[in-house]
Amino acid sequence: MGGVGEPGRGPGPREGPAQLGATLPTFCWEQIRPHDLPGDKWLVIERRVYDISRWAQRHPGGSRLIGHHGGEDATDAFHAFHQDLSFVRKFLQPLLIGELAPEEPGQDGPQNAQLVQDFRALRQAAQDMKLFEASPTFFALVLGHILAMESQSWCLQHDLGHTSVFRKSRWNHVAQQFVMGQLKGFSAHWWNFRHFQHHAKPNIFHKDPDVTVAPIFLLGESSVEYGRKKRRYLPYNHQHLYFFLIGPPLLTLVNFEVENLAYMLVCMQWMDLLWAASFYSRFFLSYIPFYGVRGALLLFVAVRVLESHWFVWITQINHIPKEIGHEKHRDWASSQLAATCNVEPSLFINWFSGHLNFQIEHHFFPTMPRHNYHKVAPLVKALCAKHGLSYDVKPFLTALADIVGSLKKSGNVWLEAYLHQ
Repeated sequence: MGGVGEPGRGPGPREGPAQLGATLPTFCWEQIRPHDLPGDKWLVIERRVYDISRWAQRHPGGSRLIGHHGGEDATDAFHAFHQDLSFVRKFLQPLLIGELAPEEPGQDGPQNAQLVQDFRALRQAAQDMKLFEASPTFFALVLGHILAMESQSWCLQHDLGHTSVFRKSRWNHVAQQFVMGQLKGFSAHWWNFRHFQHHAKPNIFHKDPDVTVAPIFLLGESSVEYGRKKRRYLPYNHQHLYFFLIGPPLLTLVNFEVENLAYMLVCMQWMDLLWAASFYSRFFLSYIPFYGVRGALLLFVAVRVLESHWFVWITQINHIPKEIGHEKHRDWASSQLAATCNVEPSLFINWFSGHLNFQIEHHFFPTMPRHNYHKVAPLVKALCAKHGLSYDVKPFLTALADIVGSLKKSGNVWLEAYLHQ
């Protein structure tokens, strides 16, 4: 039992977890790596090996989120997504099947062990500085601002979804259902389902829903692939132009509305459906007496289109111009830096973007309250400087222009590959 398990012979879903007090089997990465298949998922957390094959469907964040880490080290993702680690570890214990062999590195593949160690030291420093503690005054002002102006509910539900407002996760989830359902008409579970995948594997095809947008738009590596395979569903060399017609105007009005409703029905999220129904009831009962049915519908469309423009530009200035492609199996810090950039801060930009201009800090530490991003930023910058990593910060207008420029570049890459292969 103490030796390295033989390939395919280690404890699996049919053999049950390791018994308490028993000597744990040890595994090497060559044995762990193949367990990244549907119905066969292993992952490593803090050098311990867990078989999540059966349990993944019960994972609160969804089976896809945890499954994206199959066959690899998920230690930093585990810390990034969970507040109360001692509580979560209770669910891990029955899934434990072994541990990494002593001679095995903590991470698989060509990863920088020193960077991983320094990143974890940075996280501990942020905890010691109490940067994961929320300011009740700040979020009270945010809520008051929303109730007074009925704007930026997206930002508050985003905070709640990341459990960065209240100490208890349950309070965050209940509040998010109210804000997302009653104030926006969407499902909190649907949002978390897609958004947490984005954080786990940013800008990775088929793992990050935000960049899995082909065949409408081609981003990053998909441009070359579509060109070489002679795929031409749309004039992709002009996608930077038709982006203005179907991107910002229609994201929340069409794509989000359809995807959200389908998720609630297929996943039977009846409580979210009731919350969403309460939003539509409140909206139309409030405005039909003043504008009539047609006027209320036009107002609804106008509001959705307006917020859709804000949503697309604010969320994509940090990601679309960065590296987009297939899984590279990088460490947590490297994968986040490759896919994110910041926008120069100011009082207006901080407010207008809901502090998402500090995107690097947000992706490093998803559960950190946003009012503390500026405090941890110098530490993140120092980490990047030490390891020669790019800490990308842009002026706001440059970041906006880079979205269009990136789409144009991808379209030209597609055209060149299409014509010359």
